[in-house]
Amino acid sequence: MIDRALDHLVYASPDLAAAVAWVAESTGVRPVEGGPHPGLGTRNYLLGLGGRAYLEIIGPDPGQPAPGRPRPFGIDELAAPALAGWALAVEPGRLDERVATARQAGYDPGEPEAMSRRRPDGTLLTWRLTPMLSGPLPFLIDWGTTAHPSAGLPVVPLRSLAIIHPAPEKIRPALAALGAAVPVRAGERQALLAEIGALDRVLTLH
Repeated sequence: MIDRALDHLVYASPDLAAAVAWVAESTGVRPVEGGPHPGLGTRNYLLGLGGRAYLEIIGPDPGQPAPGRPRPFGIDELAAPALAGWALAVEPGRLDERVATARQAGYDPGEPEAMSRRRPDGTLLTWRLTPMLSGPLPFLIDWGTTAHPSAGLPVVPLRSLAIIHPAPEKIRPALAALGAAVPVRAGERQALLAEIGALDRVLTLH
């Protein structure tokens, strides 16, 4: 079962160009340039996953100076690409409400902050989100009145998404507090596992 509230998956890489090329070769579909994240030292490329969900491929931006803080999703420590995080969509204007609801249920997703980036065509995208987590728990994102990034993207269907965790019972309460409905399976170490593609071109991301 794939969570209908899924906004996007984050595939982080220490070498953005190499990751984009690998995804393109593996799926037969070329990711679309998204744009830089000013001040974070990163930029991204995107692929639609079906509906309003998409895959974000993110890595260091050679056009920006080194940021004053670590790049998100542990990019600076990565030795190889990894499915590093995921985001749940929040109804426009209701992010603060969702954060409060999660806190009341026993899980604090953190304080929301505003971000923005420009697409190559100059369009400014703005959004608010809770801290960008690496790992099995999602962060929350509210695109407000901005056109959703999934619009017009080439699509490589998301076939499955699951969380692997040594102690599934420890993270299920947090997932419930966030309203996330993703299968959790026991495994030796925590990870996200997704399959994308169609027919004989299925790509596993982890």
